[in-house]
Amino acid sequence: MDTVGMSEGGNRIESSFTSISWIPSEAIEGLARLPFELGVGHYDDPPPDVIEDLEALHESGAFRFANRIEAWIDVADGQIAGIGHSGHGYISRTLMRFGRTRVAFLPTAFPDLRPEPEVGPASVRFVQTAGGRPGVPAPRRVRDRPFFQWLGPTVWSTLALTINVDGSAHGEMVGASTFPRHWLYDHTGNLVAKSGVIDFEDWYRSAFGRHSPWGDEDTQPFVTMAETALERQLSTTIMRGGANPKLTTVSAGEVLFGQGEAGRELYLLLDGVMGVDVDGERVAEVGPGAVVGERSIVEAGTRTSTLQAITDCRLAMAEADMIDQAALAELAAGHRREDT
Repeated sequence: MDTVGMSEGGNRIESSFTSISWIPSEAIEGLARLPFELGVGHYDDPPPDVIEDLEALHESGAFRFANRIEAWIDVADGQIAGIGHSGHGYISRTLMRFGRTRVAFLPTAFPDLRPEPEVGPASVRFVQTAGGRPGVPAPRRVRDRPFFQWLGPTVWSTLALTINVDGSAHGEMVGASTFPRHWLYDHTGNLVAKSGVIDFEDWYRSAFGRHSPWGDEDTQPFVTMAETALERQLSTTIMRGGANPKLTTVSAGEVLFGQGEAGRELYLLLDGVMGVDVDGERVAEVGPGAVVGERSIVEAGTRTSTLQAITDCRLAMAEADMIDQAALAELAAGHRREDT
C-alpha cells in the first residue's frame, strides 16, 4: 500500500503508477532468436531500480514501451469532492542493424483507453490501457483469420490505480500482453513488482486485430513482487560473469528441488513463478529475478524448502564458487521465510 501526500491546500491526494516493458536476454526461443543472435535486433538492459526521469528514459530508448497513470482526488469533510485522471503511454522506435547501417522503425501508438473511474464512498479506482504496435514488419502465420499478418503484434499494459480518502493509494497491473517483460513502479518511482511470465510464441501468433484491449480482449498477467537489489546484482554475475550458466526448464507442477535434499547448485529464475514450501506450507511465491538455492550452500548443505513450479519456468543454474560467499550469506539471511 502506498501512502501519498496531500497538496498544500490539504484536500488533494495525488498518486501514480508506471509500467516499463523491455526484452530481456533469453526471452525469445526458436527461430525468432536468429535476428538477435546475428546482431540485427537487440535485447535490452534491465530498466533502473528507480525511475527518476521517465521522459529521459524514453528519449534514450531504454525501454520498448511504458504506461504511466496519474490521478488525484479532492477530499472535503471526509467525502470525495472531485477527481482527475492524466498520464499516457510511451512507445519507442525499434532500432535494427543491417551491416554497418542502423535503421529506426517508427511504432504505431494506439489511443490510450480510460474507462470511467469507479467512484465509491471512500475511494476512486482509475484504469488506463496504453500500448501500440512496433514498427518492424513481422510476416508470420497467426491463429485466427486472416491466418497471416505482416504488421507486428500488439503490445500493451492495463494499469489500475486506487486512491483512498485516508491518503493511501494502491497501483496494480490488471492486464498486459504476454510479451515483453513488464516492470512496475510505485508513485515514488521505486520498482515494486513485475510480470512473472513471458510467452513470446503466444504473443507473436495471437496479439493482433481484435485480440487486444482495442478489440475488447485483455490478458490477465501473473504479477510477482520484485526481487531484492542484491538479487539483481547476483543475476548480473550469474548471466554475465564470464562462465555460461546452464539453462534448465521446469514444467508447471514439477519440483525443482525438495526440502531435505542435498544440493549446492544456485538458480536464477529467468521466467515463470515458483512456490516456496516449508514443511508442506506455502510461505512465498517468487518470480523472475529471484535467486534460490543459496541456503543449502551457506547452511547445512541440504535444501531448507521445496521449490515447485506454479507455471512453466526457465532457470539458469550456477555453481556456488561463481558467487561471493558473503553475498550468498546476506541473501540467505533475508530468505528465512519460515521465520516470518
